[in-house]
Amino acid sequence: MPTLRIALAQDNPVVGDLDHNADLIRRSASAATAAGAHLLATGEQSLTGYPVEDLALRHTFVEASRDRLVRLAAEIAEDGNGALPVAVGYLDADGPISSRAGHGVRNALALLQDGKVLFRYYKHHFPNYGVFDEERYFVAGHELHLARIGGVDVAFTICEDVWGGVPFAVAAEAEAGLVVNINASPYEQGKQERRLAVVKERAAQIGAPVIYLNTVGGQDELVFDGGSFIAAPDGSILSSARRFAAELLVTDLELPAAGNGDLANHSSSTMSSVLHVLSEEPAAVEARIEPSFAPDLDRLEEIWEALRLGLADYVEKNGFKSVIFGLSGGIDSALTAVLARDAIGGDNVHVVSMPSQYSSSHSIDDAADLAERCGLHYTVEAIQPIVDSYVAEVAISGLAVENLQARVRGGLLMALSNQHGHLVLAPGNKSEYAVGYSTIYGDAVGGFAPIKDVLKTLVYELATWRNAKARSLGQPEPIPENTILKPPSAELRPDQKDSDSLPDYEVLDGILTGYVDGDAGREDLVEQGYPADVVDRIAGLVDRAEYKRRQSAPGTKITVKSFGRDRRLPITNRFRGK
Repeated sequence: MPTLRIALAQDNPVVGDLDHNADLIRRSASAATAAGAHLLATGEQSLTGYPVEDLALRHTFVEASRDRLVRLAAEIAEDGNGALPVAVGYLDADGPISSRAGHGVRNALALLQDGKVLFRYYKHHFPNYGVFDEERYFVAGHELHLARIGGVDVAFTICEDVWGGVPFAVAAEAEAGLVVNINASPYEQGKQERRLAVVKERAAQIGAPVIYLNTVGGQDELVFDGGSFIAAPDGSILSSARRFAAELLVTDLELPAAGNGDLANHSSSTMSSVLHVLSEEPAAVEARIEPSFAPDLDRLEEIWEALRLGLADYVEKNGFKSVIFGLSGGIDSALTAVLARDAIGGDNVHVVSMPSQYSSSHSIDDAADLAERCGLHYTVEAIQPIVDSYVAEVAISGLAVENLQARVRGGLLMALSNQHGHLVLAPGNKSEYAVGYSTIYGDAVGGFAPIKDVLKTLVYELATWRNAKARSLGQPEPIPENTILKPPSAELRPDQKDSDSLPDYEVLDGILTGYVDGDAGREDLVEQGYPADVVDRIAGLVDRAEYKRRQSAPGTKITVKSFGRDRRLPITNRFRGK
């Protein structure tokens, strides 16, 4: 059987930065050539970054993508890598942007060699669920392209094509010896297992290995987790790349030899195939490369890495050098602090303790203790004189004064951000965002919310896990034990506890998982054992807080349905379902 050495560039592109992304591809091409690779593949829209969203509707951006692709082909050749076939994901168009008559904007893959674009493949299946709305932008392609490389017929597909399956059926008819599937697939819990299952199924279907190549990196509220792999027809994994890190994965694959070239072009009712012959003779392989396999991550480490990378890339890709937020001594700001330290380094993290007359001494001490443990810049700004000056001028009391404290803190953080150029982080969790247990323009203020998609019960799990991780590495625990053990409180009035206003978080988070993530109705949740009056109350809080969430900062998505682009409910809404 012929052997092909395949290089997979699991890179971290930046949306809209075509020159930067082209440089990533060029560096990967040079590394792949040095490794003796016969083919290099890059991720979905690796040249433009993904998702480009409404940039796809700007003809200037589409034209820039097409032009940059042609220049990239020439640059790869000028770098001395022209003989290497390079599959590049990019944005294309073969008709007016507004067209829907078989032509228009395309989510595309091009194969480059010898300074030229050999062919262009257009994605056939589009995701139109969750965070995806590709049918808004793209026109489907109906022609599968195969390249004969070293005597092996290699088919090329894009992301959803592996889930929809039509291109794989055509690849099987064409007797492809390998299918490359390039992706920009964002992370959510449990998704890697679903990817493995479907790719193994496709490999068995076509009787040949399938490459699943994913990008890596944060893009607004999405984070791409890498984890590229190659699946064999028998369900085994032939090699795999790390999660949440850039990597060039190089693998030697023994593959079925190409059949009769006259039989290579096929058609079905929805798709046809075209064969491009690059090289008939089996490729030369010197010393065989042993396959590499990435270590598995446990559930909490996987989540932590997603949150860390999402925050790190949001800060770096948007031009910030540092972050700032309030460190109260509570669990949410503590977890945010350690996450920020891990993401961008403690010297770039500024935290402010802003005590009022209701702040407990143990919370102030816990905040200072954590800042010292993590090496953060720590300052104290007492807010009570500012609050008193407001109350002296405006007749307010009760909840209004509680919210005023939070808004004074938010105003101070924004002032410090303006003065020093820090990005303000909002440390709220998913449970609080769900029921509106936060003060708009107060503790919800910020440009990014790192744990916005983390339920309160998971906040505690992650805090405990991160301390255990530190112990296993012989390092000091970053989060003081008292912060984890004490009952959560906003400390906006005497002896306040979260339990004064909300049910136990185990109960609350169970209801929220069903109502928010699962779109369950009242009767569904009652059947699961939750008290009807509690379900009614929580569902009402969630519905009424929609206006707050619309004005909140973006945050890294880790669940099947985060508060953001994949949950779209009206603010003005009187429906109260059963």
